[in-house]
Amino acid sequence: MKIRIFTLLSCFAMMAQLVTAAVTDERLRIYTVNYPLQYFAQRIAGDDAEVFFPAPDDIDPAFWKPDVQTVSAYQGADLILLNGANYAKWVNRVSLPRRRLVDTSKGFAENYIDSGSGMAHSHGGGEAHAHAGVAFTTWLDFRQSIRQADAIRQAVIRKRPQLQAQVDKNFARLERDLLALDAELESIVAARQDQVLLASHPVYQYLARRYGVSLYSVVWEPDEFPDPSQWKALGNLAQTHAVEWMLWEGTPATESIEQLKQMGIGSIVFDPCANLPALGDFLSVMKNNLTELKKAF
Repeated sequence: MKIRIFTLLSCFAMMAQLVTAAVTDERLRIYTVNYPLQYFAQRIAGDDAEVFFPAPDDIDPAFWKPDVQTVSAYQGADLILLNGANYAKWVNRVSLPRRRLVDTSKGFAENYIDSGSGMAHSHGGGEAHAHAGVAFTTWLDFRQSIRQADAIRQAVIRKRPQLQAQVDKNFARLERDLLALDAELESIVAARQDQVLLASHPVYQYLARRYGVSLYSVVWEPDEFPDPSQWKALGNLAQTHAVEWMLWEGTPATESIEQLKQMGIGSIVFDPCANLPALGDFLSVMKNNLTELKKAF
């Protein structure tokens, strides 16, 4: 009788271990609100997670509004990675499981930049909006992007403690890559600290602060030719600040490039990479951005 009881207890123990293993070995389902967070999570969690960023390629994810089915997918995730800094305002209008939310920039929230009020405009046929309130492209300060990645590391470990050794190793590799970008950008700007840049959009605030770049922003769309009043305002700004280069989020229209050339202003594409890139990944896009930026410095 004792042998049978012992055998039954052993079977139950083995079954419990198998169930536990099945639960803990299941891949994490992670949803993010922008591409940089998806990239960081993929690098950190590796094959132990499926990482989803469902926003369309032609809409700025900061102003995207998911449909009901997509919100439901977020609600079913193990982790929902938020950018913080009031990015993706739709998050505040739906019910999401609080314990699964990870505000990746919460650790430096006291250092957010107030971007003030902004002119209403739209991207790619999307709804009109303004870049007002808190500046949200936090990851363009690569030191801050490391802190965002570290918040992801900690969240993954909380969900899967048994993966800590590999997760820490993966994070260390990502951190080295981001530190290399940080050091290179510092070096580029240091070559000509008196350089003044224009920006086609007010999205480079954290980059400007971290690396000491003098930057003045307008609100232009790369695929639209500015109207006469915009050209006049730009001309006044360029004369006042002796501007020679303009940063664009995407490749500008040929007509805009030619008109700027006539004003003595060159064009540089510095993609914030909020969306999934058509080619390469976050790291390769940022490396290309720095290569472009060298033209001005």
